[in-house]
Amino acid sequence: MSDIDEMNSEREERLRMIRDSAASLTAPDGDLGRVRRLRFNEPGVDRAAWTEICAMGWPGLRLSEALGGSGLGMAEYAALLEELGRGLLPEPLIEACLVAPMLQAEEREALLSGECLVLPAGIGYEQAAALPQVRDGKIYGEVTHVALGAAADAWLVACESGLALVEKGAQGLQLSQQSTQDGGHLAHLRFNGTEVRLLEASPAALDEAALACAAYLVGLMDSAFESTREYLGVRSQFGQQIGSFQALQHRMVDLKIQIELARAIVAQAASAIDSNSSAAECQRLVSTAKVRAAEAAMLVTRQAIQLHGGIGFTDEADIGLYLRRAMVLLNAQGSLAFHQARYIALLQREVA
Repeated sequence: MSDIDEMNSEREERLRMIRDSAASLTAPDGDLGRVRRLRFNEPGVDRAAWTEICAMGWPGLRLSEALGGSGLGMAEYAALLEELGRGLLPEPLIEACLVAPMLQAEEREALLSGECLVLPAGIGYEQAAALPQVRDGKIYGEVTHVALGAAADAWLVACESGLALVEKGAQGLQLSQQSTQDGGHLAHLRFNGTEVRLLEASPAALDEAALACAAYLVGLMDSAFESTREYLGVRSQFGQQIGSFQALQHRMVDLKIQIELARAIVAQAASAIDSNSSAAECQRLVSTAKVRAAEAAMLVTRQAIQLHGGIGFTDEADIGLYLRRAMVLLNAQGSLAFHQARYIALLQREVA
């Protein structure tokens, strides 16, 4: 076996192990009972499950070993998120992975151990027009749309001075929240002279977070597809299984093609990041992957509900949970409009 073949074999084994470890936190039979129990319940995160996630080393999967992480590639990260997407994992793993490399050693160690959940607030492609301001060690302003923000022990806040760490319960902090379609919430943080600590941090790996979100959506729609395929195999009409109807078979084939196209572009973008391709190429592929995965997930989950018939439109049917989650992630880690515009701008720059 050549060195290249051996390296590929080792990587395939790592990917298999990562998928197996992810499957241990999601029900093997597709049961979404844990997801249902967390819906619309504060704080929206199962801390026992989060501790298990941290014990597996997932928040540090992309961190270098020098920073306490595993130092694995984007392909491994995408494989993990795809598997977690199958089980609709509600915990904010992508957000925690985003802030991990930007924290100081003490806070990063607490995050990786599961002791302290730190989430990003206002860190993203499309920042608010008016960022919070820091004066004399205190922050003033507000940040909206913080995913599962009420579950955090602290927030890494984007402000005019850079990044600031705000701890839960700090004086002058007000927190409100609004429920989302999937049963989670978006937090609204208001700062009125809240004590903070400014951090010197490396730039946020936004493209990695966007690609991880795309991979999650691939797993989500694939699981919705499989659930639908199983349903069509047992549901009978006119004395025969409806899965045998040619019209429905054609629809399922079309959906499978959309899933595989999304999976392929996610893999291509992950490969570009791992091979240190140019920044422009990585950005173009990531934006392509995010748009493709988000649009395909909406198509597949909507069609899955229709193929379930009337029962698919009830809240009791698990198939609806996939659509609700896809709706929430549609514009997460960069809106469709942002990624479409960035893709066009990069393409025009290439041909200019």
